[in-house]
Amino acid sequence: MIYNDATGHDLSATDAAAVRAWDRTLNAFLAHGAATPVHLQETLDADPDFALAWAAKGLFYLLLGRSELVPVARDALAKAHASAAIVPLTPRELVYIDALEHYLSGRMRRAAALLDDHLIAHPADTLAMKLVQAIRFVLGDRQGMLASASQVLPAYGIDHPHRGYVLGCLAFAHEEAGDYIEAERLGRAGLEIAPDDAWGLHAVAHVYDMTARNDDGVRWLETQSDAWAHCNNFGVHVWWHLALFYLDKGDYAHVLHLYDTKIRAEHTDDYRDVANGASMLVRLEIEGVDVGTRWDELAEICANRVDDGLVIFADLHYLLALQGGERDFAADKLITQISASAQKTDHDMHEVAAIAGLPIATGLAAFRAGHYGVAHELLRQGNHEAQIVGGSHAQRDVFQRIMVEAAIRNGDWCGAERDLKARTTARGAEDGYTARRLERIGRLRAASVAAE
Repeated sequence: MIYNDATGHDLSATDAAAVRAWDRTLNAFLAHGAATPVHLQETLDADPDFALAWAAKGLFYLLLGRSELVPVARDALAKAHASAAIVPLTPRELVYIDALEHYLSGRMRRAAALLDDHLIAHPADTLAMKLVQAIRFVLGDRQGMLASASQVLPAYGIDHPHRGYVLGCLAFAHEEAGDYIEAERLGRAGLEIAPDDAWGLHAVAHVYDMTARNDDGVRWLETQSDAWAHCNNFGVHVWWHLALFYLDKGDYAHVLHLYDTKIRAEHTDDYRDVANGASMLVRLEIEGVDVGTRWDELAEICANRVDDGLVIFADLHYLLALQGGERDFAADKLITQISASAQKTDHDMHEVAAIAGLPIATGLAAFRAGHYGVAHELLRQGNHEAQIVGGSHAQRDVFQRIMVEAAIRNGDWCGAERDLKARTTARGAEDGYTARRLERIGRLRAASVAAE
């Protein structure tokens, strides 16, 4: 008997229970559900020779960016290959296996390209659609995200069970491309169909952040917290977005409350959780807020992750935490690791390290050492290419804020104003952070004139 998944694609699975569990896995993955690994294990328990599930497991684990999970992904690949000797694989499964092989070899762009090629013939394959978005997000490939989601959308009519999630992906891609009106429209439309799509919900939050609509952002998230209660740690990231709105409003007490009760309520070492925490503490310190001992737990965690070298975005946030927690030896070791990666060519992230990672990392080191002029120049260089570091505009903005702070501390007020103007133009509106920086520069200028 040939089984099909919820999107109508043939599967090599030989057990009906495995197919049902696989459909639950896909739905949970699309919704960033905490139950995704649970359903995936149910799938493999019901059918240990289901190659597509093994390939998906490998890709899921690689996206976590943890060195200790690479062997788990390799084992998943081996089991996917072994399945071929027992059950004939579909051409679709072979694509996923090939993509996993490329990702394991450090060729993330090639993995995404393979899946995109597959989507030309099979645009309604939602697993491939979401994986392309995830991989290209790690690569900072906003144009690739937008092109891929736009290409497949016509295949997701009103009767397709995953249409809402595709709209959510397209909404985020439009937001990163600067089309805020379309991003908000698509994000809201997608949530009407798939109310559990935390990705689409957070895409709309991004729009409000980029356009300085803080009150809209607070209302959008605070009235819908149940919509991401099912999430894995992505739910923590949505709380981080709420904290960003309060930060921009200048309500630092509320930000610290959200930090302690939501953002770092659990001291996990997932790099995305670390990024949420470290980048928020940096933002608070730039605003003059005393964050107390909150750096300590982050720094202790990151001291054990300096050798990962899998995702530059992660490494840079580990570095922020190590510097904040005054773990100078570990911070220096991490910068040395990034520098070594920048000299290599056998992994896509090595190119990222060379072009943007190393300038930002050394700029952060110069900032910590008090060499603000050097820090400003290095961070300007790195931020010019920071898109390829991955993450979102909102996440990478922490490096822009440090760059501006370096210019201000160096007395280069014109340089800081130039950076702030460019930032505002790119974002679409002047936010509270920029207004406070411009006010601060004005006070410094006035004090300088008075002292003459």
